[in-house]
Amino acid sequence: MESEEIHEIRSLPRALGLDVGSKTIGLALTDEARIAAHPLSVLSRVGNSGDARAVVALIAEHGVGDVVVGMPFELSGKRGHRARRVLEFVAALRAVLPAGVRLHEQDERFTTAEAERALIAADVPRARRRGVIDRHAAALILQGWLDAQRRRG
Repeated sequence: MESEEIHEIRSLPRALGLDVGSKTIGLALTDEARIAAHPLSVLSRVGNSGDARAVVALIAEHGVGDVVVGMPFELSGKRGHRARRVLEFVAALRAVLPAGVRLHEQDERFTTAEAERALIAADVPRARRRGVIDRHAAALILQGWLDAQRRRG
């Protein structure tokens, strides 16, 4: 019976986290059990429709059932200029999202700063941090969403 339960957990679709910036999109992916988020890679932006197609390819490659997009709310909680740019990307992604894949927004305030602090604490050199910060921020966004899902029950 235990092995059946383990198999069921492993067959869950993964979740993909996105940290959408003006030049890159940081990517993170859950493990098979959807317990932890792990940095995946970084996409160089080519435009909303091209970026959306690249994300859809990753969805197919990794068996993704949920896409979590970091929303850069302002400190006041309102959507400012950066959030409107992310929403334009989200609209392009919705237009090509495969049936059954759910799209979620997650507050991303402070995730890049938090990722930067963690990388500094790990003694990652400044030049290397620039290359990995976006995917680590995406992992923090995705982990925040996972934790919120568990709290909701």
